[in-house]
Amino acid sequence: MSRRHAAEKREVLPDAKYGDRVLTKFMNNLMVDGKKSIAERIVYNAFERVEDRLKKSPLEVFHEGLELIKPSVEVRSRRVGGATYQVPVEVRPERREALAIRWLIAAAKSRNENTMEERLAGEMADAVNGRGSAVKKREDTHKMADANKAFSHYRW
Repeated sequence: MSRRHAAEKREVLPDAKYGDRVLTKFMNNLMVDGKKSIAERIVYNAFERVEDRLKKSPLEVFHEGLELIKPSVEVRSRRVGGATYQVPVEVRPERREALAIRWLIAAAKSRNENTMEERLAGEMADAVNGRGSAVKKREDTHKMADANKAFSHYRW
């Protein structure tokens, strides 16, 4: 990590089908071994399944689900006088988005359906309905921050 200045944020190009930058970030996160075309195919097929299942715009469902997964607070470890405290801190907007994307993909991977398309579609549908592993992860994070509210004066 450079001490001189922070690395500049690179802007991703919007995806081909929907023209959405967040969706491109999602695909890049889903991508394995640089196989972007496979990641795109998985996401677009999952979107078709979501559209069939929920009869709503898949992009709208995706963004709605992501909003319900984004955490507003998280805990950070802070050492004070030999003791380590879990200090609740607010999450920056870029990090909120990154965590939500990461949690959605991890939750989809841990599901029991046969293909990644089915898993992703199921997890997005669950996220919109306020259930599913990704939403539970956010609620657990919020509970942890709430439980450690007493240490919020150690915030830096």
